[in-house]
Amino acid sequence: MDAQQFLAEFGHIANAPGGVARMRQLVFSLASEGKLLADCEQLESTHLDEVADFVMGQAPPGNECNTTGNGTVFVKTGEFGDLHPVVREWTTKPLKMAKDGDVLICVVGATVGKLNLAIDCAIGRSVAAIRPRAGLTTKYLYFMLMPFTLRLRSDSRGSAQGVIGKAELSAVKLRVPSDEEQSRIIAKVDELMALCDKLEAQQQDRRKLQNALRQFTLQAVASATSPHELQTTWARLADNFGRLFHAPADVDDVAAELKNLAVRGLLAEASATSPDLAAIKADCSQLRAQYIADGLMRRQKLVGMAECEESYPDHWAVTAFDEVAVVIGGVTKGRDLRGKQVIVCPYLAVANVQRGHFKLEGLKSIEISADELAKYQVREGDLLITEGGDWDKVGRTAIWRDGVANCLHQNHVFKARVPSKQLLSEWVELVFNSGVGRNYFAGASKQTTNLASINMTQLRSFALPIPPLDEQHRILSALSKLTAHCNEWRRQLERKQALSALLATTVVSGFTGINVEQQDDALANTDQNIELEEISE
Repeated sequence: MDAQQFLAEFGHIANAPGGVARMRQLVFSLASEGKLLADCEQLESTHLDEVADFVMGQAPPGNECNTTGNGTVFVKTGEFGDLHPVVREWTTKPLKMAKDGDVLICVVGATVGKLNLAIDCAIGRSVAAIRPRAGLTTKYLYFMLMPFTLRLRSDSRGSAQGVIGKAELSAVKLRVPSDEEQSRIIAKVDELMALCDKLEAQQQDRRKLQNALRQFTLQAVASATSPHELQTTWARLADNFGRLFHAPADVDDVAAELKNLAVRGLLAEASATSPDLAAIKADCSQLRAQYIADGLMRRQKLVGMAECEESYPDHWAVTAFDEVAVVIGGVTKGRDLRGKQVIVCPYLAVANVQRGHFKLEGLKSIEISADELAKYQVREGDLLITEGGDWDKVGRTAIWRDGVANCLHQNHVFKARVPSKQLLSEWVELVFNSGVGRNYFAGASKQTTNLASINMTQLRSFALPIPPLDEQHRILSALSKLTAHCNEWRRQLERKQALSALLATTVVSGFTGINVEQQDDALANTDQNIELEEISE
C-alpha cells in the first residue's frame, strides 16, 4: 500500500468508531518506526536513557505552595493541558525542576503516561521530566513517546494507581535520526495532526446537522394529529433513515417518541365505543375488599386524581390509578422478627426494576415472617414501580412474568395489581414508561441533589388514560411492530459500525512494513475526500 492509498483511506478510517484517535495513533506509530517518509534512515532503535536524562518530581511542603503567583510555577498532573501545562500554582520552595525543552510525563495516577511539552517549573512527585541530550529534538521526542503511552499505562506498576519509574522510562526504545530527518518527520506529523483536527471538526459539524435534521423530522412525527398523518411522516423518517441516523443511540429518541404517540392514541384507529369505567372500578373495589378481609392491606381512603395536563381522545376515560389498581408497599429491611417463624426469600430492589424489564442477576434475599409471604410476594402480571433514586429511576415500571419462586418486593418498589380484564397491565406499563408518566413522576417527586422519589399517594393519584380494550390491543400491537423496526434500525447501525471498525482495523494493519510519504497534491486530493458528505444508506 503506497502513499496515495494511505491518504485515500485516511478519511475512511477516521469515520470508523474512534477512527480519528486511531488515525492519530497510526501516524505516531509510523513516525516512530521510520515509515512516515519514503527515505527515512535505516537505524537501530536506542534506549531512551542513552539519549535523554530523567528528573523525577518531588512535592514541596504544602505550606510552601500558593495560588497567588509567589515563587516558582509548580506543576502536578492536574495542571497537564493539551500540549503545555496550565499555570495554576506556585511554590516558594522548589525541589525538582523541569525546564523549557523537556518533555513532561505523568508517572502516577489515572493519567499515567500523559505527555506535555515542559515550561520552566517545579514538578511534583506525580510528574517526571525527560530531558533530551544533544542530537534529540524536544518535539521529535514528544512524538516518539506517543505510541508508548498506552503500553506504559498497561505495564505500569501499582494497585490503586499506575506508577512509572525510571526502569520503564529507560526501557523505551526510539529511533534517533539526523536533525534534518527529525525536522521533516515533525513537519509531516504536524501536517497529519492538522488533517485529523479538520476531520474531527467536520465530523462534529456533520453530526450537528444530522441531529438537527433528525429532530426536525421526529417533531413532524410527534406532531401528527391522526394515524394517517402519522403514517405519512413515519414513511418520511424511514425513507431517510441512512441520512438521519449515525449511531445506535440515535434510535432511542424515535423509540421514546413512539411510546408518546401510542399514549396519545395515534398508532391505531379509534374504537366506536368507550371503555366501561364503572366495571373496571368495580373489579378493583372487589379485589381491594378481599385484600382487606384477608389482612393483606389496611383500609385506605381513595385519593383524588391529580391534575391531568395531557389531551387524550374524547372517547377514552381518565381516572385516578387508585380506582383501577391496588397498590401495595414492599417489605422493609432490618425489622425485628424475633419470636416469629421466618422464611428467607429473594426480593426485587430498585436496581432490579428497569423500564419494561428486570435485571435478575445477583438477587438479594431477606427474612420475613412466614405469614407475610402472601402480602409481599409478586405474582405474574403484577406491575412493579420504583419509588426513586437518581432521575432515571423514579417511576420505572415493568410487568412481572414470574420465573423466581417466592420473590418479594422491597419497600422502595411499589407493587400494583390491575384486576379488571378490560384494562391491560401492558397498557399501564406503557403509560408509566412514556413521556406522560415520566413527566408526571418527575414533577410530582420530592427532589434533592441528584435524587428524586415519589410516595404511594402520588402514584395512586396518577391520572391514567384508558382506551377501550380493543383499542388497547391495537395500539400495543402497532407499537410492537414499529418498535421492531427501530430494533432493526439499531442492528443495522451496529453492523455498520462493526464493519466500519473492521475495515479500519484491516486498513491500519495493512500499513505494517510500508513507507508512506505525503505529497502536496495527495494532501489536496484527501482534502476533497473529507468534505462534508451525505451518509450513505
